[in-house]
Formats: sequence, structure tokens, C-alpha cells
Amino acid sequence: MLAIKTIFKYLLGTFLLIQLIQVDYENPPVNKHLEIQAPKEVMDILKRSCYDCHSNEVVLPWYANIAPLSWGMSRHVDLGRKWVNFSIWQTYTDEQKDKKLEELYKSVYRVMPLQGYVALHPKAALTKEDRKLLRDWTGKAPF
Repeated sequence: MLAIKTIFKYLLGTFLLIQLIQVDYENPPVNKHLEIQAPKEVMDILKRSCYDCHSNEVVLPWYANIAPLSWGMSRHVDLGRKWVNFSIWQTYTDEQKDKKLEELYKSVYRVMPLQGYVALHPKAALTKEDRKLLRDWTGKAPF
């Protein structure tokens, strides 16, 4: 029993210590002139299902401040913004936009939003109609 208490104390101490390693979650400033322009229905879907990882308007839940969850979330947001950032869409070249729309067409079919994200944010789930609308909007059908 003493060994279990000792292990628990070390685990608790480690957990408390890692809370000192904070992640900077500051959103960069948003310039609406640089944001993606799309029909309202498309923007509603993007904001509901994509903006928390793919924009400068990330809204973090309370548990985003708890390490090690905060580290993983920070990494997801960083990677998401690198893949596509809808807040700076107008800074992309036409070629970059075209490629990102192609990737959006492919990823929205099954991969995005991530299932782990949807489990914690059920409203972000894409319906079959949402997926079709986004895919049609990209204009990137393979045929």
C-alpha cells in the first residue's frame, strides 16, 4: 500500500509540475479583408467546423490550459494553420488557393474535422449535406 501511495504522490507531483509549462495560445490579429470570402452557408460551416484549427479565431475550451492536453492542442492548431488558415486566405497566391481547395475537397469527405475534435465538439460534425456543399463550392470535382 505504501508503494501505491508513493507512486501516486510522484505522479501527482509530476502532473502539478508540468502545469508550469504553459503554451502560448494568443490568436494573431484578424484582418477581415484577408479572410476567405464564400457564400454564407459555406462560411457558416467553415466557422462551425474548421475555424478552431484553421484560423486566427481559435476559441479554446477550459481544458486547453491543462498540460499535457494543452501541448497536443497547440500542436494541432499550429499544424492546422500551416495547412490552411482561412483568416489569411487572401495572402495566398492563386496557385496556393487552388491547391488548398483541392485538399479541402479531398479531406472534407472523411478526414476532417478530426474525430477526436468532433467527439468533444459535436456541433462541428459535418452532415452529408455539409460535405456536399463544401465539395461543390471548391469546384474541384475530379471529373
